[in-house]
Amino acid sequence: MSRERLKNRALMLLRARAFFQERNVTEVDCGAFIKRAPIDANIDVFETTCGGFLHTSPEYAMKRLLVQGSGDIFFLGHVYRKGELGRLHNPEFTMAEWYRLGFSLQEMIQETCDFLQLFLGALSVRLLSYKDAFVGVEAPIRCDWSEIENRHYILSHFIEPHLGKNELTVLTDYPPDEAALACLIEKKGQLVAERFEIYHQGVELANGYHESTNAVELRNRFNLENAARKQRNLNTYLLDEEFLSAMEKGLPDCCGVSVGFDRILMLSQKATQLNQVITY
Repeated sequence: MSRERLKNRALMLLRARAFFQERNVTEVDCGAFIKRAPIDANIDVFETTCGGFLHTSPEYAMKRLLVQGSGDIFFLGHVYRKGELGRLHNPEFTMAEWYRLGFSLQEMIQETCDFLQLFLGALSVRLLSYKDAFVGVEAPIRCDWSEIENRHYILSHFIEPHLGKNELTVLTDYPPDEAALACLIEKKGQLVAERFEIYHQGVELANGYHESTNAVELRNRFNLENAARKQRNLNTYLLDEEFLSAMEKGLPDCCGVSVGFDRILMLSQKATQLNQVITY
């Protein structure tokens, strides 16, 4: 990495922290080592030799802090995901993640766009529903957002590369089976997840939720994720009972979002791949 890019990275980290400090959001330092793996059918974890894992996100730890009364909090540090390597991926990368109590999903979308524009400049914002993103897309296989088997392939290969051209495109109203840890609501006669992702120049930068506070529902979703992993011959994991116990005590109503900080750096510095802006 050049000296100029090294200095730019340091400056942008300072600006990120100032963004949260101005909004009275407290920084938390979540350890990278965790006892239980997060369960996601599409994310693999690094297992350590001492019986634990490296976190793929500080989400579980931060939500436990929210239950304990932390108030609004943010994390800015490294996370780890096994097998992710390419132009837009690295097994170790920097993530900004934060949680806001009492925020609506629209308020969270606005604040996330404000954060991104801090580095990418003033950009127009376009909201696009998940269902509408599939309209008019030309692909070699049937293009139907409701068909789970083809959905991810169509989205990643024929839709995402065209999102956010010279703007921020906010993808909203995800199908219920894409809810992850988000709440479900009825909208225009359909059940949708209160989840959003933000794209710029075809690159996914942010993934946010109106967070589900239902511990029973979360347990069911983790079991479904494990079942999906087993079907794909991937490792399955024990549920994080400490996290679920915290959820049973009552997660405050909140919205949360995670942002790929290195990807913002890449786009802001006109780099073509992630390893050009990662220090090592």
